[in-house]
Amino acid sequence: MRIAITGGSGFVGSHLAAALKSEGIEVVAIARGQRSGAGIVRASVDDVDSLAAAFAGCDAVAHFAGINRELGMQTYQRVHVDGTRTVLEAAKRAGVRKIVMLSFLRARPDCGSPYHESKWAAEELVRESGLDYTIVKAGMIYGRGDHMLDHLSHSIETQPLVLAVGLREKSIRPLPIDDLVPVLRAALVEGRMSRETVAITGAEELLLTDAVRRVAHVLGRPVFIIPAPLFLMRILARFFELTMHVPLVARAQIRILEEGVVEPLPFAPPVPDDLTPRLPFSDEQIRAGLPERGRFTVRDLRCYATTPR
Repeated sequence: MRIAITGGSGFVGSHLAAALKSEGIEVVAIARGQRSGAGIVRASVDDVDSLAAAFAGCDAVAHFAGINRELGMQTYQRVHVDGTRTVLEAAKRAGVRKIVMLSFLRARPDCGSPYHESKWAAEELVRESGLDYTIVKAGMIYGRGDHMLDHLSHSIETQPLVLAVGLREKSIRPLPIDDLVPVLRAALVEGRMSRETVAITGAEELLLTDAVRRVAHVLGRPVFIIPAPLFLMRILARFFELTMHVPLVARAQIRILEEGVVEPLPFAPPVPDDLTPRLPFSDEQIRAGLPERGRFTVRDLRCYATTPR
């Protein structure tokens, strides 16, 4: 079996690729430009010809390419919507039988968030493509190489003060990558959840501040949490987007945390019972997902002339 993964060098893509390769499944991991490396095929979601060539001989495509902030020409419209349209056209040219798309739990139309709306538009393209598909609407995913534990742990290591998003906190259900990968595999390899849109969140519901305290506990570091109004968090998010290679928090993430990450909107049925997440946001899971310890430095700033971490 041969499976292509767009966004193959990213967090979810790399974990899925490793799991599939461990079973002897051939993986074509696709990434664009400078982000590609050993074992990665260079192709862009802007280029239908390069994608069709990369998809040749593949039984299925896992479409994970996405962004959580707009930078220059990399807009939500271009990456999420136009990019998905190109992936679908390339898949049809290559004779691919199935598309598995990773979307966001609360992606929906007409909500005032370009991130949510573009993800929904991409979902609609997949549903209307005529191809077999599974759309997985996932919540907040964490694990080794993620943005959540990576940025949170480096923030705690840098200084003990953490701002909570909003004066009235909403709940989250952190989803470990080890609970997500089996769902993606079931759709890609076993053909399950055919022509379905399904929702998946972590097994445990808690406040983000409780999650912060658990990470600080594992790190053995003190942490002080101060609730901050949403307007201040939006200003800070814009500042981080403008100054950091990978923002400490992006405006799309503020909107996500403002709403909470617990239930899908609009409604989507959960994954099958045997694929339901079981792992809590425990010390063991946190420890397994933490990056190498360290603080934020000038190297994390976009003005620093080096390759981003």
